[in-house]
Amino acid sequence: MPVLNYVKEHRTILNINQAELGKLVDVSRQTISLIERGDYSPSITLSLKLAKIFQIKVDDLFILTEEETKNENKK
Repeated sequence: MPVLNYVKEHRTILNINQAELGKLVDVSRQTISLIERGDYSPSITLSLKLAKIFQIKVDDLFILTEEETKNENKK
């Protein structure tokens, strides 16, 4: 998994479920589930909306893994 995320952890801190978070950022519960599982990388806009809801920086919510960083450096 090239991008780690802390969406579930921050959602738990806010004590809201996936459906509630989805409504706050205008996506479905299924989209939130996919993001939390690492099966979907959100757009920049959605990433910014999530970070704003959690009141953190995007790069504190989504982290590139070492593997992804090495691949980018080879290009």
